[in-house]
Amino acid sequence: MLSRSRCLTRNFGRSLSTLRQGNQVLARRATAALSASHTIPLNNVGVPRSSIFQIQYFRTSVACKNEVVTVKTPAFAESVTEGDVRWEKAVGDTVKEDEVVCEIETDKTSVQVPSPASGVIEELLVADGGKVEGGTPLFKLRKGAGAPKGAEAPKAEAAPPPPAAAAPPPAPSAVGPIPTSMPPVPPVPTHAMDTKPVSAIKPSTAPVAPQMEGGVKAARTESRVKMNRMRLRIASRLKEAQNTCAMLTTFNEIDMSNISEMRKAYKDGFLKKHNTKLGFMSAFVKAAAYALRDQPTVNAGTADESRSTLVSGLVVPVIRGVEGMNFAEIEKTINMLGEKARKNELAVEDMDGGTFTISNGGVFGSMFGTPIINPPQSAILGMHGIFDRPVAIAGKVEIRPMMYVALTYDHRLVDGREAVTFLRKIKSVVEDPRVLLLDM
Repeated sequence: MLSRSRCLTRNFGRSLSTLRQGNQVLARRATAALSASHTIPLNNVGVPRSSIFQIQYFRTSVACKNEVVTVKTPAFAESVTEGDVRWEKAVGDTVKEDEVVCEIETDKTSVQVPSPASGVIEELLVADGGKVEGGTPLFKLRKGAGAPKGAEAPKAEAAPPPPAAAAPPPAPSAVGPIPTSMPPVPPVPTHAMDTKPVSAIKPSTAPVAPQMEGGVKAARTESRVKMNRMRLRIASRLKEAQNTCAMLTTFNEIDMSNISEMRKAYKDGFLKKHNTKLGFMSAFVKAAAYALRDQPTVNAGTADESRSTLVSGLVVPVIRGVEGMNFAEIEKTINMLGEKARKNELAVEDMDGGTFTISNGGVFGSMFGTPIINPPQSAILGMHGIFDRPVAIAGKVEIRPMMYVALTYDHRLVDGREAVTFLRKIKSVVEDPRVLLLDM
């Protein structure tokens, strides 16, 4: 019994010694940054096999710094297949996470490509202006890399330029003293002057172009800029509208006195309650929705065209459900879409599905114009500037703030009677907004 106890003690001591040695080996390997897994069984202890202890060691790997990732072109909308790349950054530039590296200009909108992480741009895989499709590799980014070291400071400051040599004294004038009296008038010849016909006069050579200092001729220069995809698409759509639609324009004028007085009286309270300014666009948008319900043909369109809305160099976002909005909701929606357009954040979904367009050239001071239809729509309303003009009111001439409005419509779908009635309906609603309340 005593010998067994001594044997057990000796074996257990050997196991502990082995355990210490294993821990020392693990410590040395951990110091050398080696990933390993060690198992130390205690087999010499007189315990059942099911109770054998195992010690394992795992070292977690540190995230690899300076990892280079390839950023690909994001997926486009369903109706967009390719676009042109316009780089905002160059090779070696340091970018932050979500900072825009390039923009992809498509037929309908521009798609921004942000950086997935902070780092340094390693390589540009597509040339500026190159065409890309969804999933095309764009650039390589080295994650976590610091800003590139700037050029070392010059060892010595540039020596100051030598003092300019003293100008030589002016040479004595060979002309002589400046005359103080007028020169004598030459006498009139007594004989007739010899005249020649115009055909006998030889043309003289053209004067030599003036030269700049250094002998370089001054010349006019020109620069050519490639049209982007959106501008090309706009040009194609506008020309297509002229070639396809049977466009006709009808005009009218609107007395803006009542709506101007209403805006002047309630603009402060409107701004305080709704936190947005009261403009004229909400009145025209609401009037257009009211008139479209009265003349639904004007709201029609052809079905064989794309539903995107691009007009005259400007993207045209869509306001949906106008018939159920009030003035405040319309103004807020217009401001929201305008802010997205200024930040170049409009998506294709914001410009699809429009059925009627309002073009407000009055913000630029336009007095009169004929807008072009935006296919596949069948009509477009053109607003213009508000100017004081003399008008006849109850047999008297009065000065009123007046606006010309124009409705261009596709005569294939809309008849003249419907177009004129539609425009008169808008005129009546804007001149007297109470028509909306009375549903007249």
